Amino acid sequence: MMKASFKARYEPDKAAAASTISVNAGDFKLRASLTDATVVNGPSLNGLAIAVEKPGFFIVDYNVPKKDIRFQFMNSVRVAEKPLNLTYIHSKGDGRTILDGALVIDSGNKVSANHVLGIGNTKLKYTYVHEGLTTFETSYDLGKNAWDFAVTRKVYGDDVFRATYQTSAKNLGLEWSRSSKQN
Repeated sequence: MMKASFKARYEPDKAAAASTISVNAGDFKLRASLTDATVVNGPSLNGLAIAVEKPGFFIVDYNVPKKDIRFQFMNSVRVAEKPLNLTYIHSKGDGRTILDGALVIDSGNKVSANHVLGIGNTKLKYTYVHEGLTTFETSYDLGKNAWDFAVTRKVYGDDVFRATYQTSAKNLGLEWSRSSKQN
């Protein structure tokens, strides 16, 4: 089966577009992504990325113009009969290694942690989903010694309203996303 997606974003000072096509090949998915940089000034490799994925196990991404490769390995274990999802990500280009873990307590509660090796940046997050429509997120960044808060609410069917507040930057964000019902 083949899937394709197209996303566009417009801001007063810039516009951007991206497209992804993925093809199932047995247990694997093959994916190619491109941005508007690939086609704006004539065909080029700018913004082109290809990937091979075995869902739930690994992803290998290759950024063609940067000649950068990224590995992601995923696994799940059970802790006190609750799923603990673990992810290891390594990007060769910038040499970063990231460890992620998420413990799903129940359908409405999740605790997660993210740690970047080498720089000691660790983030802890608690997520609560209320009645499947509203999500509350509280996170703490140990490196910045700062809290972040977010509230997301589904409105008018599949539309999503999101409010965020970053205490370190004193930044309040509001976002409205809409899913198209058409092709």
